[in-house]
Amino acid sequence: MAHLGSSEGLTPAFTLVQRVQYAALCYRAQRGKLQILMITSRDTGRWIIPKGWPMDGRSPAECAAQEAWEEAGVQGHAAEVPEGAYSYAKALGPRTAVPCMVEVYPLRVDRLAGQFPEKGQRRRKWFTPEKAALKVAEPDLAQMLAGFVPPAAGA
Repeated sequence: MAHLGSSEGLTPAFTLVQRVQYAALCYRAQRGKLQILMITSRDTGRWIIPKGWPMDGRSPAECAAQEAWEEAGVQGHAAEVPEGAYSYAKALGPRTAVPCMVEVYPLRVDRLAGQFPEKGQRRRKWFTPEKAALKVAEPDLAQMLAGFVPPAAGA
């Protein structure tokens, strides 16, 4: 019988606890049409939205905005109330993954910077909500993107 810490590649039970991440659903209106900014992941090149781990001293919305800056050069305003959440398995290595629940915060894009921390590591592109939904692998995120309605100003 294998035990925790054995060399058989078993994941210790405590890593099965769901971790929380915060994401930014970056959007703008262009010629009256809603657009959502997507970025590519660094490892697989899949289309995703900016997301990351909690940060000491920052609210979830502030964490989402910081990730949007670092990963996509987004400057704007994040809503304090999440749009929703989705789950996925975050790969930590070739045989290890941790389940994550991602809270998604709408972020109205005011400006895209030409220089930002992860420039050159990712691509960024605007999509309609419907096309953005078709690009992601997570069904709950796809549903959120397809049905996204920006929060009212001041919300």
